[in-house]
Amino acid sequence: MKARGDLNGWWRFGVLLVGFVWRLLFRTRVEGAERVPATGPAIVAANHVSGMDGVALALVTGQRCRRMTRFLVAAEFFDRKWFGWALRLYRQIPLRRGQGDLPALEEALATIRGGALAGIFPEGTVNPDPGAGVQRGRRGVARIAAATGAPVVPVGVWGTQHRWPKSGLHVRRPWRPAFAVSYGEPIQLEGDPRAPDDIQLFAEQIMTAIGKQAAQARALAEG
Repeated sequence: MKARGDLNGWWRFGVLLVGFVWRLLFRTRVEGAERVPATGPAIVAANHVSGMDGVALALVTGQRCRRMTRFLVAAEFFDRKWFGWALRLYRQIPLRRGQGDLPALEEALATIRGGALAGIFPEGTVNPDPGAGVQRGRRGVARIAAATGAPVVPVGVWGTQHRWPKSGLHVRRPWRPAFAVSYGEPIQLEGDPRAPDDIQLFAEQIMTAIGKQAAQARALAEG
């Protein structure tokens, strides 16, 4: 029997509250949520079509998988009074940038090794034209997965751009658009975690899988 995940009280409260608001804004469709490991370290890596994607992915994963999604967030955001308080309350992972290579990621790596489900958007920024396909991904997700041994679950999201595209938040028809999330089969590095060429190939494999799930999420939303 699959374990019930790791949601604490604050996460359960947040999922209920945000879930209520979300139902007013979107018609949600989900497939493949059972592919997220019920326990232990893992990474959900998704395409990025909207400024709402972090909340959306955390909400759906919390509802369907009963797991906290702990996104890697630039450490400077934790210094902002209210925003930093919320990040700490919901146990997001601070990532210190500009301090070298993997040693700068050690705090995040230790958290994932300890059993966290991490969330990453490998494109790094919101896609201004989601219909054209996923953007070029960064290798960070492949390096983190290789260093922790965590499987990567490729995820496609679609529909949030109807409310908050890269150009900014707006309200227009359709008034309650479909929003879809499609989880793919977990993948892991099969090569040498210390070999740059193997990491690059793994990063490309991840982005190809994300692109496939993004197309599936679009089909699910528009079907």
